[in-house]
Amino acid sequence: MTNTNPSEGPNKSPTQKRRYLSAEKKFQIYLEAQSGDKPVGELLRREGLYSTDLARIRQQVKEGALQRLGAKHGKKQGQVDPEAYDAIKRELQDKERAMADQSVELAILRKKTNGGSWDR
Repeated sequence: MTNTNPSEGPNKSPTQKRRYLSAEKKFQIYLEAQSGDKPVGELLRREGLYSTDLARIRQQVKEGALQRLGAKHGKKQGQVDPEAYDAIKRELQDKERAMADQSVELAILRKKTNGGSWDR
């Protein structure tokens, strides 16, 4: 969430690693920011975040809520694993090649029969 470039922050050391927040932690930060009990600046300082990080978290929460609320009842959206996607893509390419070969053969057969059609 935070920037790792040492030249962009006064307190950044060159060895400081990027910190990744879990989905639960992001949602907790979002809820705290929305509650309005404490100033947002205090929350950001405590968590070591910038206002752009909070804006990104808010956008992610909105997108997730819209996706979940927009889902059809009874249907679950799932991600296709990359291996299955690649296998399906290869299969489609093979079928397209086979169809191209058959269209060439059909054109040759039609030429041999003097341009006749199949409707005779």
